[in-house]
Amino acid sequence: MKKPAQISRLSSWAKLGALGRLQQLLAARLPKSWRIGVAPLRQVAPILKRELAAYFRSPVAYVFLITFLLSTTGTTWYLGNFFASNEASLETFFFFHPWLYLFLIPAVGMRLWAEERRSGAIEILLTLPISLPAAVLAKFLAAWAFIGVGLALTFPMVATVYFLGDPDGGVILSGYLGSFLMAGSYLAIACFTSSLTRNQVISFVLSFIICLVLVLLGWGVLSRTLQDLFPVWLADAIAQFSFTTHYDAMRRGLIDARDVVYFLSVAGFMLFANVVVLDNQKAA
Repeated sequence: MKKPAQISRLSSWAKLGALGRLQQLLAARLPKSWRIGVAPLRQVAPILKRELAAYFRSPVAYVFLITFLLSTTGTTWYLGNFFASNEASLETFFFFHPWLYLFLIPAVGMRLWAEERRSGAIEILLTLPISLPAAVLAKFLAAWAFIGVGLALTFPMVATVYFLGDPDGGVILSGYLGSFLMAGSYLAIACFTSSLTRNQVISFVLSFIICLVLVLLGWGVLSRTLQDLFPVWLADAIAQFSFTTHYDAMRRGLIDARDVVYFLSVAGFMLFANVVVLDNQKAA
């Protein structure tokens, strides 16, 4: 028979709800020095909804979506010679995404924190009863969801290949997953660089350079150059840090857990660095 104290604890546990129980478990299992970094999950949703709604209230968002759709369609049809290939495949569509994202994703992420710092709104945000990790995660997820909307609006490309032939649906889904995960990594880098400066242009340039390096590390020409300069094992190890290395497999239909972990790890590390930068600014 359960004692009254046990019944009381069980009742309190039930009242916490799923999110509350998850937070309590995380706080109990993480090392004490890490517990301050556990973002209260309940704080993320309101900020996420506000930030996501703000995107669609701004005409800049629609300019981005139109630019995104025109650039992905144009590169596929003209640069990729889609109709001349005589293949019911979206391989050429996904091939250009790492290069298009170099310009499009930093344009989305450059204002996330730079604009907050320039306008002084960040000082108000940091004084609110909201944890810094929750604010960073919410703003990132809202921007990532917005990019996901743009990616979803490319569905006419999928309809076109199904109209023209019998494509492999698994390869298409894998390509979309890889593109979305890669976009998240680009965006996390842009969030980090945005937290470093008040100037959106500087944030754009910094994120562009970092992402370009991570793309080129696995690019054929640079990869062969690295093999000429360094031992093969070292050149291969450097190439494993490239977006291209992990994305190419997914756009061809191969979903490897290591590739998924890579993109999530890059995003997670850059968001952690984002929190550290903002925390230092808050302390200053």
